[in-house]
Amino acid sequence: MQERSKKKWVALFVGPASLVVGLMLLYPSIQTFILSFFGPDSEQFVGIQNYIYAFTNETMLISFRNNLLWLIFMTSFTVGLGLLFAILSDRVKYEKIAKSIIFMPMAISFVGAGVVWKFVYTYRPPGSEQIGLLNQLLTSLGMEPIGWMIQGPWINNLALIFVGIWMWTGFCMVILSASYKGIPKDQIEAAKVDGATEWQVFRFVIFPYMKSTIAVVATTMVVNVLKIFDIVYVMTNGNFRTEVIANRMYKEMFQYRNFGRASAIAVVLFILIVPVIIANIKRMRGEQNE
Repeated sequence: MQERSKKKWVALFVGPASLVVGLMLLYPSIQTFILSFFGPDSEQFVGIQNYIYAFTNETMLISFRNNLLWLIFMTSFTVGLGLLFAILSDRVKYEKIAKSIIFMPMAISFVGAGVVWKFVYTYRPPGSEQIGLLNQLLTSLGMEPIGWMIQGPWINNLALIFVGIWMWTGFCMVILSASYKGIPKDQIEAAKVDGATEWQVFRFVIFPYMKSTIAVVATTMVVNVLKIFDIVYVMTNGNFRTEVIANRMYKEMFQYRNFGRASAIAVVLFILIVPVIIANIKRMRGEQNE
């Protein structure tokens, strides 16, 4: 009787949540997968043609390349700088002020940040008055202005990635700072007394304590990078070879009204994210078993 009563209570609490998850997540995912095998109007079955387009079209290949750039640079710099700032800010008296300044960009929406940095990167031809902050600084130093948003494929993509780094470094710093403060200070002091250098202290004391938190933060950034959309949409809309997967999916759906291709791109994006999530789950299970 107690076992049945327990199962009823579990069903009572879990049931509504499972129903909502099924309606809001599972059903749309299945429907998207089905639509990915149909044409633009979701009526004619086209097989894997949409997937062939996703992996052979030049614009899609550019999107994959750009997402890879975002993945490498944004993940490494946000996590790396976040860890650096977390450690350094703990050693200064104005820690709260420093962290507030670094974290402040997170208070701005992606759209707002895109608008702000679009003005910062604004370009005018040489000889014209520069209204963009960066080009105004360059011309004041006697240098030529740079078309930050139109010179591809490296300058403009890296300029967009910098905006993402500017926004997300504060988030990484806050999470990593909380983990850093949990390290027993006597362990660090003992290592220093034994003659360990700063690098050795980090490698053999700080990093082992923080590696699980670093992995979680890195996983979060990888997922965010793979579905990056707002900054690209606001600043370039994918023009000048800055297209990313999520922005291309949006265009196929709402501009070109090709629901089949948009669904296929969504499925591809989901498949790219799944291995990251699975790896993180396995890592957490491994830590629990230790």
